[in-house]
Amino acid sequence: MSHHETIETAATKDIVGIYQPGSTHMVGDGFPVRNLFPSNELDREVSPFLMLDYAGPQYFEPTDHPRGVGEHPHRGFETVTIVYEGVVAHRDSAGNSGVIGPGDVQWMTAASGIVHEELHEKKWAKNGGTLHAIQLWVNLPKSSKMSAPGYQTILNDDIPAVELDGGAGRLRVIAGSFLGHKGPARTFTPVELYDLQLKAGKRLSLSLHEGHNTSIFVLDGLASVNGSQVAGDAELIVCTRDGSHVTVEAQKDSRLLVMAGEPIEEPIARYGPFVMNTRAELMQAAQDYQAGKMGHLAGR
Repeated sequence: MSHHETIETAATKDIVGIYQPGSTHMVGDGFPVRNLFPSNELDREVSPFLMLDYAGPQYFEPTDHPRGVGEHPHRGFETVTIVYEGVVAHRDSAGNSGVIGPGDVQWMTAASGIVHEELHEKKWAKNGGTLHAIQLWVNLPKSSKMSAPGYQTILNDDIPAVELDGGAGRLRVIAGSFLGHKGPARTFTPVELYDLQLKAGKRLSLSLHEGHNTSIFVLDGLASVNGSQVAGDAELIVCTRDGSHVTVEAQKDSRLLVMAGEPIEEPIARYGPFVMNTRAELMQAAQDYQAGKMGHLAGR
């Protein structure tokens, strides 16, 4: 039996749909984003992921006043920033700070509450350059929403890069595992997050979990999943929970983000920077922030 036939007879995940950005807006003055969800009314289909903002690619002129998004709170989930081009500086009320550049990932656990800022790094801003990044929000289960905040700076060198068979491309394991290579990100629930480069005419078979959500975002290129219609730049392919096999095929050189995870089957209440389980918890979050219980940035 050929490799192709083996894939075809395995329990493949069907395609729910292919989605284009549902909204575009500026986050602060430094992150021009196209939103894929929740703007497409995707909710249960992408859990535990709550949001995907695609920033850039956009050139910023040199400046002595770094752009970005100033001090703001979060509670009840995690923010994950993946940088492809540009340099971003982070500072938060728990005393964490870090700088991430091309290939790096910042994984911030807001949990019970944190206040942070994300700005273009000072030296990079002074020179000007292209910013290209993705920010994801990852939900936390009810049992972990009020746990202590945390912060992981995951540098490019810490992320296993797996060269694919037949010169098909390269897969970086940010979270979860792939062919025995474990990603460095610590997660509260099972998550797979892969940065995938796939060459034109090549395919990759992924074995994922039955019952888990899977979606694949095309940053640039042209790709199909399990024989679906082709998705192009800034489009999202969403798969069903049923099935465990996904075959990605590139029609031209493509950069993709593979997101998979165990759905969190709990009520979602969201308002601005807070994601909890009930409306009362959202009101409590706003009160706690206003009362200073989530802290402030040093020097403010």
